[in-house]
Amino acid sequence: MTRKNTICLWYDGTALDAATFYAATFPDSRVEAVHRAPGDYPAGKQGDVLTVDFTLMGVPCLGLNGGAAFRHSEAFSFQVATDDQIETDRLWHAIIDNGGQESACGWCKDKWGLSWQITPRALTAAITDPDPAAAKRAFEAMMQMTKIDIAVIEAARRG
Repeated sequence: MTRKNTICLWYDGTALDAATFYAATFPDSRVEAVHRAPGDYPAGKQGDVLTVDFTLMGVPCLGLNGGAAFRHSEAFSFQVATDDQIETDRLWHAIIDNGGQESACGWCKDKWGLSWQITPRALTAAITDPDPAAAKRAFEAMMQMTKIDIAVIEAARRG
């Protein structure tokens, strides 16, 4: 049965590489099918990988090798809720150490240009604290970070 909604991610010939990396890095992720072009097309030749069906943390995705016409931007990102510093560090470094790029406040980009927010649940709890002063301190601490440091966030929250 065809899914009603699938996230389509555009790649320049690297959809299978990206999907394979995601499947090896994130829980509940897998490459499900690789489809090859039945004929030549502007970005490739007959037999080239055209699309890759994959699941990324339970979300159905399609990697499309559409060529160089479009690039990923921060307007779309995956937000990954992590349970602790070990998981935060593992996912952050998997992306960064595989050709990715650090950004601010827990954001980073993978080597294919896709944006990720590696967001500890402790950060979300801290910046939504019912005590406005605690939330503000945690938020201000986050604004100084690239990768989120849960201990620093919790210390800021406590004051």
